Amino acid sequence: MTRLRKILTVCLVLAMGMAMVFANGSTEKSGTTTIRVMNYIDMSEPNSMNEISMVWDKFAELHPEITVIREDLFNEPFHQKVEAYVASGNLPDVIYMWPGGRSTSLQTTHSVKDLMPFLEKDGLVSSYNPACLVPQTAGYLAELPNGLTASHMMFVNTKVLKENGLSIPKTYEELKAMVPVLNAKGIEVVGMANMDSWVMQSCLFSLVVGRLGGADWYDRLAAGEIQFTDDWFVKSLELIDDMYKSNVINRNTLQIGYGSNRGDFANGKAAFYIDGDWSAASFQTDITTGQALISPADQAANFEMIAFPAIPGEVVHDTVSGVVGTGWGMSANLVAGSKEEAAAWELIKFLEGEYVQTYRLETGASFPSNLNVNVDKLIDEKGLEPFVAKRSAFYGNYTTTPVIDGVLHSDVYNEINVVLQEIGLGACTPKQGAERVQKAWTTWKASN
Repeated sequence: MTRLRKILTVCLVLAMGMAMVFANGSTEKSGTTTIRVMNYIDMSEPNSMNEISMVWDKFAELHPEITVIREDLFNEPFHQKVEAYVASGNLPDVIYMWPGGRSTSLQTTHSVKDLMPFLEKDGLVSSYNPACLVPQTAGYLAELPNGLTASHMMFVNTKVLKENGLSIPKTYEELKAMVPVLNAKGIEVVGMANMDSWVMQSCLFSLVVGRLGGADWYDRLAAGEIQFTDDWFVKSLELIDDMYKSNVINRNTLQIGYGSNRGDFANGKAAFYIDGDWSAASFQTDITTGQALISPADQAANFEMIAFPAIPGEVVHDTVSGVVGTGWGMSANLVAGSKEEAAAWELIKFLEGEYVQTYRLETGASFPSNLNVNVDKLIDEKGLEPFVAKRSAFYGNYTTTPVIDGVLHSDVYNEINVVLQEIGLGACTPKQGAERVQKAWTTWKASN
């Protein structure tokens, strides 16, 4: 692509986004400080419309002196727009971010500010889980996280298992043995939505790599002690290959868009469903409509949240892949000490404050990083849905290993994403895939 075409592409993406900005955010009011915000939200999910009134309208009510021009995007369109903003240097004042992975360019280009000085100035450091305040990809606190995130959660429809004389598997072999029993009834074993290439990598393969490579696999890789062509990684790919070949995961999942098959699992068309912990919110009650994919009564009686069962050859046990959660960052373009910077920080404090994090807990969106939110007390006093309590218990049952796209550069994890999809299609062997990933890693290291 020529330089001119790149410029035109960036301009077109930014222009398309501006239409959405004014459609979803506030219009500028005279006499106020205006800030632009890039928000990540799936408007098809439960409580998404309610979030607008409960979060964004609430901030407007509390801070009439600040006008927020908000841009709402989700999934790949969001990430594509971020890259366009980084390329143009015209980043919104406040932006939804990841601690690494998909937000690597925001961090490595220092497009966002270090938020630790803001927390220190306002005496808020002790208000957050220390694990959420560690330096991120670029060596500083680029985004204030919502909490800690498990990128792997295995939902179980225990009613389906019981009806077919089965129980929750303790090993991969036990899970695999369920295939003929369930398939004979037209029931999938493990439901996933693998059309988006990041899903398999983040929500299952990262767990497998952690189990077979150990919790310190990335540190040893970076130190040159291990390679992707070694057994730990080849066997990780072989397990995914076996899952597709044995129909533990159907190859048709490669044609299913993210989030679109949760209803099938809720309705008993799959015995298990693998996603990130955030997807728990999708099954809970939408406050606006009063409807839920899984009713509170069924959440209590017929569903559980577990981690993938034991894998042959694993060197660590009872682990999930996890990472510091998503959150909010501030554009480095804001002038230090300006009213715009002050307004942006006021918004970030609100979005990661007790009110919003309590709302996110109640709706299942995330578990709080803010220590002022008493999870156990809220569960007891407010009678929160069973999935909230089960999710809280889930975190106490497992330790974490790295999420691949949280530690590797996009030049490497994108190759892993492609390899995983090609293995699913039967177009690549695990050994070939490992060699390709090692080449991507070697190339990236040489240039960095």
